[in-house]
Amino acid sequence: MSADLAPVGELAAALRLSPGPVDLAAVDTRATPGFDGDKTDAEAALESLAAELGTHQEKLFAEGRTGGHRSLLLVLQGMDTAGKGGTVRHTVGLVDPQGVSITSFKAPTEEELAHDFLWRIEKALPRAGDIGVFDRSHYEDVLIGRVRSLADPEEIERRYDAINDFEARLVAEGTVVVKVMLHISAEAQRERLLERLDRPDKHWKYNPGDVDERQVWPAYREAYEIALERTNTEIAPWYVVPADRKWYRNLAVAGLMLDALRRMSPSWPTPDFDVEHERQRLADEDPVS
Repeated sequence: MSADLAPVGELAAALRLSPGPVDLAAVDTRATPGFDGDKTDAEAALESLAAELGTHQEKLFAEGRTGGHRSLLLVLQGMDTAGKGGTVRHTVGLVDPQGVSITSFKAPTEEELAHDFLWRIEKALPRAGDIGVFDRSHYEDVLIGRVRSLADPEEIERRYDAINDFEARLVAEGTVVVKVMLHISAEAQRERLLERLDRPDKHWKYNPGDVDERQVWPAYREAYEIALERTNTEIAPWYVVPADRKWYRNLAVAGLMLDALRRMSPSWPTPDFDVEHERQRLADEDPVS
């Protein structure tokens, strides 16, 4: 591990949201809590985490395929261009894809709207042994739902408690929930949107609606602050990751994943056969012609 990176437990502690009212304006979006290096150092530190991340993930995967019930759910939330997709590529991409499920929640379909807002979330939960990633999540229903008045105020209020109950059940059933808000500034978002316009290879990522959403930036910040405060529980806390520096964002999320996996401490399953007997069977068999 790079000498510039704090132990992942300390990194997680530095990023964990404290209980009580939330003031996102007070969080520096260019800060690098738990890390005092530059981009090159961060890329080296990220690479240094890959082997341990991969080992823990493979053990978790093996557990799930042999009767285990645990899983890890990484929830990524943030304003447009905060880097949810980039985080998935550079951080979640460090582990074996066969043990990862990624769901990007878009506007709900007519079928989904006919059910409770958590219905489609339940269907996308990771299997035992898997790491599930939500690129946007059930929190959209108290974020854009609140800002754009897509539900009655009473329904929005109900959803905070519903989310807490839902996540408490997930944890009780063996899913570790890591909730990450990628905190980007309006200035950094503007730069990234302009880059998408400047580069033909990024035109496909540009959505004119993102500019419309910028017009209500203060309302989104307030919606995030309320959601973070109301759903920041002991068993499923929020982590706020400054996201103006992409290289720090990637390293921080990798550190949070590793911290969660270390706390889960998955182990290799005990074989349900006699290892030495099987070894002797192979030693005694006639060569295959």
